[in-house]
Amino acid sequence: MHNWRKAMEVFNTHIGGVTSAHDDARTQLEAFQNQRQSVSHLLQAQEHGMEVAYHTRLTATLDVTRFLLKQGLPFRGHDESLSSLNKGNFLELIEWYTQRNDEVAKTMNENAPGNNQMKSPTVQKDLAWACAAEVTNFILNDIKANIFSLMVDECRDISIKEQMRVVLRYVNKHGCVIERFLAIVHVSDTSAIYLKKTIDELFVKHKLSLSRLRGQGYDGASNMRGEYNGFKALILKENSSARYAHCFAHQLQLVVVAVAKSNRIVSDFFQYVTMIVNITGASCKRKDKFRQLEHDKLVECLEKGDIVSVLENVYDDNTNDDNNGITVSLIDKMESYEFVFVMHLMKSLLGITNELSLALQQKDQNIVLAISLIKTMKVRLQKLREEGWENLLDVVNKFCSNHMIPIPNMEENMRTRGRSRRNGQMITNFHHYRVLDMMVQEMNNRFSESSTEVLTCITYLDPKDSFSQFNIGKLLRLAELYPEDFSLTDRVILEDKLETYIQNVRGEFSMIEDLGSLAKKMVEMSKNTVFSLVYRLIELALVLLVATASVERVFSAMKIIKTDLRNRMGDDVRTEK
Repeated sequence: MHNWRKAMEVFNTHIGGVTSAHDDARTQLEAFQNQRQSVSHLLQAQEHGMEVAYHTRLTATLDVTRFLLKQGLPFRGHDESLSSLNKGNFLELIEWYTQRNDEVAKTMNENAPGNNQMKSPTVQKDLAWACAAEVTNFILNDIKANIFSLMVDECRDISIKEQMRVVLRYVNKHGCVIERFLAIVHVSDTSAIYLKKTIDELFVKHKLSLSRLRGQGYDGASNMRGEYNGFKALILKENSSARYAHCFAHQLQLVVVAVAKSNRIVSDFFQYVTMIVNITGASCKRKDKFRQLEHDKLVECLEKGDIVSVLENVYDDNTNDDNNGITVSLIDKMESYEFVFVMHLMKSLLGITNELSLALQQKDQNIVLAISLIKTMKVRLQKLREEGWENLLDVVNKFCSNHMIPIPNMEENMRTRGRSRRNGQMITNFHHYRVLDMMVQEMNNRFSESSTEVLTCITYLDPKDSFSQFNIGKLLRLAELYPEDFSLTDRVILEDKLETYIQNVRGEFSMIEDLGSLAKKMVEMSKNTVFSLVYRLIELALVLLVATASVERVFSAMKIIKTDLRNRMGDDVRTEK
């Protein structure tokens, strides 16, 4: 080019207009240099927005899932169509959530892809399963390699399937006693061998070691507590430290059951009471007659025989009622010496056992308190037997005199029930009414010193009253009973450790009243590492069982969730229909 004065004109001709190849190349270069305008960037930005929306939608549905699971509520509705006024808890809660949260509303329903609504039954099941898996992992991570106890019970659900419930008890890193429901497993066979196989599979699945098991708690069924082939015996063959404790609450109940079965008048009394409750509660009108009795006057009304008055009113309500014949019979039974005697006797006996019964049903089991209450109960029963018999008869006789009920002569003979006049065995009335002897005998048999040796040794760790019960000899015996946890070397040095421990904590922990608080305080002040062997004893004491109320509560919860209307719910939440 020789004419530079025309250079700009030539350049413009070379560049061309907005549709020229040169201008198109320039535009593409500028777009390449500006990544925000690139196709890949636009796709990434769109994907990021979809990811944020998905996360928001997932969080909302997961919040609803956790709420329903915590409350034990059903997810599905009978009619989930768009025109339904009640689509079920899950869909209705999602709708409620979107109406009150604008960010959620932007990602739900029409604002979500048709194949990613996060509301289908399959998604609901997957979310529930994910929550269950997270809870289980939390429990297992909390236990780690600590010792623990096992509670097992089985019962049929509403769909007539035998379900085995499994609860674990352990002490966490903070020194807190924890009882956690681990699983409900459908079992097709309730034999001890099959249950043991199921537990083994469950332990393998969750990487739990049977060698860390220290306590077993079941009911008194033969398949569970059989000495040779029972479930507890099969576990003891593999781990002798997994000591079995027949639930104290069940044993206490069995004491009353045994007395009722072996004594006709007690058995009859409970049958009559059941019939009375059924008769008086058969209509709203009859229930109202009970409600008219103020709560604080109930005992006084019982003493005056007002229940008889209510039954009389039942009879007067409807003379054509088929139950009137039963009502008349019940009034006759209630106005008998036998009924009055057993009523006063059971009032005394159940009063003596009430504190223990309530303690054994608490969520926080206290072995020391349970053993103490058992001793107190046995002393009170023995005292009632030896010193309170005459006073009880006086109270009963006075009641009968006030209500014109005939009083039998205790020295007269009577024929035993179930025998003919010709072959009947004759006993005195005094022997007939001597129920207390059976009660005391049953209590001593079921709560013997030998069967509670380990639990009795534990009471000597009790910090109450500045460790007034502390006994080194008994605690050394406790260590001997658990060679898996205390080697021969440990037991040799344990005596000195216990002596140093008690001198160190007696003044500092003088205000602590129970073992649970003691464990937490030791962890808080790092004394669990300084006195590691002593803390091991305390941990063992807290893990061991005296009652299995927790595993009973599991089935109560399952009855709420799995009902007649939801009896097709699967054993595995992922297969629910």
